[in-house]
Amino acid sequence: MANVTISSVIDAPVEDVWARIRDFNGLPSWHPRMVESHIEDGKDASTIGCVRNFQLASGARIREKLLDFSDPNFLVSYSILETPQPLTNHKATLQLRRVTDGDRTYAEWTASFDAAPEEADKLAEGMGANVFQGGFNALKSHFAGHS
Repeated sequence: MANVTISSVIDAPVEDVWARIRDFNGLPSWHPRMVESHIEDGKDASTIGCVRNFQLASGARIREKLLDFSDPNFLVSYSILETPQPLTNHKATLQLRRVTDGDRTYAEWTASFDAAPEEADKLAEGMGANVFQGGFNALKSHFAGHS
């Protein structure tokens, strides 16, 4: 089992950051690596069990299932159903917490998955740097212009 944890502080109130990321189908609106997304079977994007099918800038398609969603806890959890990467039993959680000092947001994105030992570290590193930190960097850039 490989684990990834990336955290960041975003210089904006937690409600504002959550409003930007809460739509499970909205990755392309805030994450630079995601170009197109739709929820399968016409379900609502906040329905537990709905599946988002999205395309990366690289052209790869990924399907993810919503496992948990909480507005009060600023939390979304999901699992990857299909990916070109050699991993299984994936589960990830993105959670925001209020930083009262300066009305900022503490953001933490964690994931665990199974992969072949020779692949696990590289996959974890790529997921952490490209997907998780890449998303946080995009959020920080977005909110830097909104003081």
